[in-house]
Amino acid sequence: MKTRHTISFFGVLFLLLILSGCTSTSPPVQSPTSVPTTAVVTQSPTPAAAQFPNALTLNEYAAFGSGDERGKATVYRYEIKPSYTWTSPSWNSPSMQGASSSPLDIQHGYTTEKPGEGNIFLVIYVRVTNTGKNAVYAPSAKQFVVNSNNTIYPYSPVQSSDVTIDNVPGTQYDYQIGRGGTVGYVQPGESNSADGYLIYEIPATFSPTTTYVVSNLDYQNQAVWKLG
Repeated sequence: MKTRHTISFFGVLFLLLILSGCTSTSPPVQSPTSVPTTAVVTQSPTPAAAQFPNALTLNEYAAFGSGDERGKATVYRYEIKPSYTWTSPSWNSPSMQGASSSPLDIQHGYTTEKPGEGNIFLVIYVRVTNTGKNAVYAPSAKQFVVNSNNTIYPYSPVQSSDVTIDNVPGTQYDYQIGRGGTVGYVQPGESNSADGYLIYEIPATFSPTTTYVVSNLDYQNQAVWKLG
């Protein structure tokens, strides 16, 4: 009797295990695993910052000096020339030509000036006015440089104060202050303003929007003018 009850007990237990699915050979059902995604952020290109964001426009004045010795300066105009012709009574004289190490070709009293290959001449016009009571120490021509596409260009001086350039009015700026390349003085009053041109040889590929005239007007004040 005991053996029969034991067999019956295990038989019932086996049946319950089958019905409950514990002996199933099927793999367990798993929930799908989510894959993390990375957001792609597209940034617009940042425009290049202007080299001189506070640059003056042509014909705007910049002040310099102090006390009774004050002045203002401006670059008020520019021109582009592939070449230019000039004449000078002193330079075209036989004595001046003979003293030159490489004599120029005199063409009926005038000479044609040509830039290097791929270059042009940039002519700027400068005006410096004394706004004080005493004579003011004016910036020299060497203190005006051209910055074009981050490259600095000094001015190209003409031969003498009596040079006349075809279709370029007036004289070179530094001769207006009487020193021919070095600093000089400007007397008070608009009528005594130093007003003249400066010539620079720069690449023909220049752009007015990236070309500036930079001047250290004195030891405290720098001015920058944008051509375009």
